[in-house]
Amino acid sequence: MALKKSIKDQLLRYCYDVIQGEIVTCVKHKNCCKRFLKDVEREGTEDFPFIFDEERAKRFLMWMVSFKHTKGVLAGKHIKPDIHTKFIVCNIYGWYHKATGYRRFTKFYYQVGRKNAKSQLLSIIALYELCAFSPGQTMEVYCAATKKDQAKIVYDESELVLRQNEALSGKFTVAYGKIKHNKSGSTMRALSQEDRKRGDGLNPQCGIIDEYHAHENSSMYDVIDSGMGARPEPLLAIITTAGFDLENPCYRTEYPLASSIVDPNIDIEHHSYFVMICELEKNETSETVEVKGRKVSPGDLIDDIYNEKNWIKANPIICSYPEGVKFLRDKVKELELSPEKLTNFLTKHMNVWVNDKEASYLNLDKWNVCRGSTAGLKNKECYIGVDLSAKLDLTSIAFVGFAGKYIIDSHSFIPEEAINEKVKKDKIPYDVWEKQGWLTATPGAVTSFTTIVKYGFDYLKKNGLYCEAWCLDPWGGLQITELLQNKGETVIEISQGLSTLSEPTKLFREKVYNRELVHCGSPLLTWAVSNAVIGREDHNANIMISKKMSRGRIDPISAVMNAFVMAAGAEFEETYETMDMREL
Repeated sequence: MALKKSIKDQLLRYCYDVIQGEIVTCVKHKNCCKRFLKDVEREGTEDFPFIFDEERAKRFLMWMVSFKHTKGVLAGKHIKPDIHTKFIVCNIYGWYHKATGYRRFTKFYYQVGRKNAKSQLLSIIALYELCAFSPGQTMEVYCAATKKDQAKIVYDESELVLRQNEALSGKFTVAYGKIKHNKSGSTMRALSQEDRKRGDGLNPQCGIIDEYHAHENSSMYDVIDSGMGARPEPLLAIITTAGFDLENPCYRTEYPLASSIVDPNIDIEHHSYFVMICELEKNETSETVEVKGRKVSPGDLIDDIYNEKNWIKANPIICSYPEGVKFLRDKVKELELSPEKLTNFLTKHMNVWVNDKEASYLNLDKWNVCRGSTAGLKNKECYIGVDLSAKLDLTSIAFVGFAGKYIIDSHSFIPEEAINEKVKKDKIPYDVWEKQGWLTATPGAVTSFTTIVKYGFDYLKKNGLYCEAWCLDPWGGLQITELLQNKGETVIEISQGLSTLSEPTKLFREKVYNRELVHCGSPLLTWAVSNAVIGREDHNANIMISKKMSRGRIDPISAVMNAFVMAAGAEFEETYETMDMREL
């Protein structure tokens, strides 16, 4: 009789099958498995003081199989976790510090397509943390989301699985929106944006951040995370599908951090953070690549969404049974009749991030691959664009020149008295951007015009540039115009209307998409680009970016556009002046 494999052996076999392609996964999924293999190799060493505890991992699996499915074709049957789910939960509950005995992973990020049993898994984890992880202790567990209905999804699933678990009958009280473990007094409830002001008194053992892609800011995350300080072994779980608002903190902060943690090419150690990402793959390089005879541009999908073999990459659970595959097949058929559903299909079912806010100006993936060195701007002619702020807002300056490609540099200013308030209120990392050098905090409550002008002159001198003209929005620009003209500078007012801005706005996007533009890579500028929305379009298809309709600050890209209006015109003039007339 063959001996049953240990849990660790099962996970090792799974990792080998994933890495060798026996199990179809995306690159980031493979990277998660490579991380596990690396950790097993150095287990218990001086540099890696963690050990895999077979019994603790098995204990959670025993807890999990005591519950029953509540929905779908398996409703009423006991849960039997597949190897993919085992890999996730046994990592979370199997690794411990060899000296302290405390769990290794206090945070995990799981990104996977819809209908892959996320809510079921989270409910079982939440209940385990409530009463079984440290029996006898009084625990607080919160299911957090932006809206009450979303926060209650995992909470309601917890109620359902609890009612169907005969072994736990009589051990809990469910009333008034709260699950209470009678013996320990531990409680579990849903927490939404409306509750955030009451969050200061929380002491969470476990916090479930559900569908983080939909959170417009990190306030719910912060409420849970900041309350965990008194717990020696808390667990913060971030579970999400991809989304279509790339301004939100999940895409802007958490997804790139999680991706970098498992990337073997990035030298970063985050021992307390477990990551599992299941997605269809994009070309994340800056070059066009060839895949099976077709060329894939930077930022575009490598995987064909119509090829069923690729679906498992984002749907490891759904694609493990026929009814699940049929569900996805039906969704693809719907696209033939309703192409407008593509964004929803990509984000929810193929787990692909899509920059598709209403009338978004630029595809952010294409913008990001234009990031590069601005050294080509040195010793050239340039135009300076300025976007002036109201009292406590951003003021931005941009330098735009042409040297075979458009080259763009950007810097912004914010009053010192406003920066802390803005960080706290808007949940935007102005303080981090200041430390990185993309932003200057100026003394007082207002950014003075002299500060902006001095920065511009210093930049010109440092880079040996000649300024053709300063390009300003006429609104509020009288004082800075006088200041510049007194210094002998040329100032051009850029009218903020369709007739002036439409063609440059279209051309700028065209240059980005054709990679005929290089920008400095400022995260502040990129954030502004992600906020930019086409707010005005007339019957002749003239367009311009709208400040009123954009969902966040766009001052940096507005400053760039003011300069680009003139830089684009200068390029055309130069091309015409140097044309060989004999060809006409």
